[in-house]
Amino acid sequence: MVLLVISIASVKTYAQISVGVSVNIAPPVLPTYTQPPCPVDGYLWTPGYWAYDQDGGYYWVPGVWVSPPRVGYLWTPGYWGYNGAVYVFHEGYWGPHIGFYGGVNYGYGYVGTGYVGGRWAGNSFQYNTAVVNVNNTVVHNTYINKTVVNNVTVNNNSFNGPGGVTAQPRPQDRAAERDAHLQPTSDQVSHRQIAVKDRSQFAKVNNGQPVTTAMNRVNGNRFASDGNNARPSSRSNADNNPARPRPSESTDHPVSNQPRPVNNQQRPEGNQPRPVNQQRARTPQRQVPARHQAAPHRERQR
Repeated sequence: MVLLVISIASVKTYAQISVGVSVNIAPPVLPTYTQPPCPVDGYLWTPGYWAYDQDGGYYWVPGVWVSPPRVGYLWTPGYWGYNGAVYVFHEGYWGPHIGFYGGVNYGYGYVGTGYVGGRWAGNSFQYNTAVVNVNNTVVHNTYINKTVVNNVTVNNNSFNGPGGVTAQPRPQDRAAERDAHLQPTSDQVSHRQIAVKDRSQFAKVNNGQPVTTAMNRVNGNRFASDGNNARPSSRSNADNNPARPRPSESTDHPVSNQPRPVNNQQRPEGNQPRPVNQQRARTPQRQVPARHQAAPHRERQR
């Protein structure tokens, strides 16, 4: 019983201290993209967001369908908040209710407050196909409610605070903060780690337009902003492969340079006959005077 209390306390503590890195530069605006269809009945949508790496800066973590850790739990996305000095990232979490996520309109049900993309009905999740995309061949628990998308301000602001979204937590958001929360699943953590290793996802490389904006599942199909399959450039793939050295460190360079020292060693060998020929040419010149000197000597003996 004591262990159970400690476990619950640690879960609540995660929600209370779920403040991540702080940066003095605002995140880029949210890219516009098409949501891939839900591939598995029961999967929930987790919207894409800008994360931050100390070495590379902001990078885009694609939106993705994931399996929730528990039946009845919903995902509250993380968000960036500006406190007048720095931009602080508030980590997302799982819980029985949607909490405050900065008023950021991530789309596809996350319109800034709450979630209108679906609901739990017992042990099954029902999808509102008015705002989310599903694969009808595998997902059948659907309904349509278009009224939830009315009076929603559509913008691409990616943070809360001056210059971004000016939203404050509602009473129900405050109540959701007191729920028992769960941290991101191992699949979500892996998904983020994959994104940070892909140079094409960094804002300084893609100018705020990531190559992969969404995925149908973790380690699944990649999709570009237009909904087509994402095809990263070969240059990005070369830079992202840790087993393959970068152009400045490529092992191909020493290989391509090896013939040069070999040729340099062969050139002296090719030049060696020249001094031999010169010696042969000089030898007769030295012998000619010797013959001329021998003739007078013989005449003197006679």
